[in-house]
Amino acid sequence: MSTKDFIEKDFYKVLGVPKDATEAEIKKAYRKLAREFHPDANKGNAKAEERFKEISEANDVLGDPKKRKEYDEARTLFGNGGFRPGPGAGGGSFNFDLGDLFGGNAQSGGGFGGGIGDVFGGLFNRGGTGTTRTQPRRGQDIDTEVTLSFTEAIEGATVPLRMTSQQPCKACSGTGDKNGTPRVCPTCVGTGQVARGSGGGFSLTDPCPDCKGRGLIAEHPCLECKGSGRAKSSRTMQVRIPAGVTDGQRIRLRGKGAPGERGGPAGDLYVTVHVGEHPVFGRKDDNLTVTVPVTFAEAALGGEVRVPTLGGPAVTLKLPPGTPNGRTMRARGKGAVRKDGTRGDLLVTVEVSVPQDLSGKARDALEAYREATAGEDPRAELFEAAKGA
Repeated sequence: MSTKDFIEKDFYKVLGVPKDATEAEIKKAYRKLAREFHPDANKGNAKAEERFKEISEANDVLGDPKKRKEYDEARTLFGNGGFRPGPGAGGGSFNFDLGDLFGGNAQSGGGFGGGIGDVFGGLFNRGGTGTTRTQPRRGQDIDTEVTLSFTEAIEGATVPLRMTSQQPCKACSGTGDKNGTPRVCPTCVGTGQVARGSGGGFSLTDPCPDCKGRGLIAEHPCLECKGSGRAKSSRTMQVRIPAGVTDGQRIRLRGKGAPGERGGPAGDLYVTVHVGEHPVFGRKDDNLTVTVPVTFAEAALGGEVRVPTLGGPAVTLKLPPGTPNGRTMRARGKGAVRKDGTRGDLLVTVEVSVPQDLSGKARDALEAYREATAGEDPRAELFEAAKGA
């Protein structure tokens, strides 16, 4: 994400939450929208896919307290992308760099480093030391996906992930020069940025076109990376997916992304989880769901019903006499794992099973029951309510 996007995009509007929304409200809004616009639920719908990307991008910022604080401060300072000098800024020409807002990282796609306070160190170029900035660069973030079975999502799993990213070229040790001796770019004097006048008494900066923002130029370009200092590299990593993850959830693993340059920190790894369906169990928040068939006699007279659980022994629930079809009972502690390590419940819905084939004895018994209840009309109240409506 570029600095311009970071400042100009209204992530609160994307998620449909107010600016003072709590973390729980942001999380709830993201989950709802992610389920609605997930690519798996909108096959071939390009608009839904683009919307899902916007939602994920907004959650990436607002769902992280540190990023959210920087975002709010940046929006306050720059006002929807336009610089607003505060009182006492004075006249004259201002030379500031929006890249400083994130430690020079936004343009590299490596996330946001530094804080809003770092802006003021180089925002106004008034009598500075004039030192050349050859600061470290944070590595790129990496996005990947993994598909888990229903049981793996509930219990947690360790999965191998193969990732491809841009990393420092091994042939030239990331210098871009085959001799390992690049020179400082004369155009930007090693800063990696050049000023661009925009009117209004101040200037903006862009990545240097000659060194592509690196601050260095290879006189003898490396044959492997063509002087960029970066090369594609693949690696396989064993990643632990925590118990209780939901379909579409995006997990952040700090420091597991691409390595940084010049001693900079590594980026982060973002794993989007897809969860398969189970033939018996479903899920509702932290609870599991199951539908259990019972006989008419069990529903009418009551009894004990054995119910399967996910990965554990069956539980026995007591069915009260006169249990109606569709009633839901609760087996506590047999659901999905919560963040605090506790478990949700298993919600058991009763479904009265109607036999398709009756033996002669069973048919005689039902005929006798029908005669015994001939005076009862279960639909009488229905018709009375219809007349009064």
